[in-house]
Amino acid sequence: MKRDNIDKCRKLRKNKTDTEKKLWTILRDRQLNGIKFRRQFSVDRYILDFYSPEYKLCIEADGGQHYKNNGRQRDEIRTQKLSQLGIQILRFSDNEILNNMEGACEMILKTMEKSKIKTPST
Repeated sequence: MKRDNIDKCRKLRKNKTDTEKKLWTILRDRQLNGIKFRRQFSVDRYILDFYSPEYKLCIEADGGQHYKNNGRQRDEIRTQKLSQLGIQILRFSDNEILNNMEGACEMILKTMEKSKIKTPST
């Protein structure tokens, strides 16, 4: 899979939101059940907030702009395209991550357990 937007990904990694920082403290270095995650990872023309190549799972930390009409429409298109590539998307609002990290982690683990899809590491 060709990866575009590498410079943009690097910029986003340097300028992470408070929500991304908090979630990354849990996902980095295989701290969540030994699962490898990448941050601001480019797939096709999209940049995924967090991505597990082994499980083909994308985790999105969505700010307020995602809940307005244009944001929802863009997210639906993005979700469809990524689904065609075999990538499942799990979305959390910033509020969910900041106020219920335990619940978010539980949902991530349940989703991965259900999928049982594990591909060779990228």
